[in-house]
Amino acid sequence: MPRSTRRMSTDQPGDDPFRKKEPPGQDQDPDGAWGQAPGQRREPPRYGDSAGGGPYDRGPYASNPYGDINGAADPFAGMPPLASRGRRLLARIIDALLIGIPVGLIMTFAQGGWATGDDGRAYGQQAVYTLVYLIYEGLMLTNSGQTVGKKLMRIRVAVLADGSVPRGAPGWLRSLVYHVPPLVPCVGFVFWLANVLFCTWDKPYQQCLHDKAAKTVVVAAD
Repeated sequence: MPRSTRRMSTDQPGDDPFRKKEPPGQDQDPDGAWGQAPGQRREPPRYGDSAGGGPYDRGPYASNPYGDINGAADPFAGMPPLASRGRRLLARIIDALLIGIPVGLIMTFAQGGWATGDDGRAYGQQAVYTLVYLIYEGLMLTNSGQTVGKKLMRIRVAVLADGSVPRGAPGWLRSLVYHVPPLVPCVGFVFWLANVLFCTWDKPYQQCLHDKAAKTVVVAAD
């Protein structure tokens, strides 16, 4: 079967340096192999077409997790390697400190101290921190796919479909899903914990829930 071509996002600039590089097409057989005239589309030989069957038509290798063995495109073709979970965690810590320290100092000065009890003032301070962090991350991701922490860790957020910068809705949606649910009393922390841990067992893209929602992945930017 002809190799399928990924649909490029229409809201991405054509010169995006992060856009996924598509592998060369192999839809044509110029030499007329397999009994076809030169230039015609051809059907590659299938394992298992013969009477005895092929080596991959049964057993544990009967199907490719990224498509079948008859030419399905590898979803990682042209994509940089996935970022390590350690780098992703360090990037989050850097960004949290970058936002948390100045916001904490400002709120402490404005309210005469940082609230530690479970009261309205503590919730208000947390809401301000979340809002500032959300706007910071949304602007950075939609501009370059990287926050300050991600730049220092040499990783970036990419649109899964084509590897491009998550401009517009994907970048903002990713930030919203990460930051807003934890504000919900009681269940918010449970969602946040499940969200950040999801990448430890998700296959094959190692996505957190906010990546799932925005259809993004985190890859190396070396």
